[in-house]
Amino acid sequence: MSTFSIRDDEDGIARPVTVRVWDPLVRIFHWSLVIAFTIAWLTGDEIRRVHEVAGFLIAGLVAFRWIWGLVGSRRARFRDFVYQPRTVIAYLKDIVHHRARRYVGHNPAGGAMVVALLVMLTVICTTGIMMTTNAFWGVEWVAGVHAICANLILVLVGLHLAGVFAASVEHKENLVRAMITGDKRAT
Repeated sequence: MSTFSIRDDEDGIARPVTVRVWDPLVRIFHWSLVIAFTIAWLTGDEIRRVHEVAGFLIAGLVAFRWIWGLVGSRRARFRDFVYQPRTVIAYLKDIVHHRARRYVGHNPAGGAMVVALLVMLTVICTTGIMMTTNAFWGVEWVAGVHAICANLILVLVGLHLAGVFAASVEHKENLVRAMITGDKRAT
């Protein structure tokens, strides 16, 4: 579904100014995940019950996103933003040279980051849930994988934020605002 504002240019032709890119469920997922992950990470070893509740919330959010990536709105679907590795690498090279193509939805690097974050969160949630069971309580490798991935995801989050900043600067648009409103510049 596209929503847009109309602008009359000097030539009198009405053109769309903005287009709806991210549906409300994607945006609610995104910001809920930001909050829940922050809480889970900050309470990891200190406030176990809060950590577990935040972790289960994250697990639910991640499960939803995997499903929504298959059946959701056009821009939410993986087929809209998952590209072959060579396309992602070419896009990253173009970013370095300040000639990256603008995408209305996720660019190839952003799409790869979505998948990387979802995979990492799935591993974190799986090991976290395993640690709440009798079978895996106190098993060192499970706790180790959980802790390592919980800290490695911070690197991914940092790269994600750097990518959002770089794309926002290069294409002169506020991608954070777009993830709040759901709308991006049409052209």
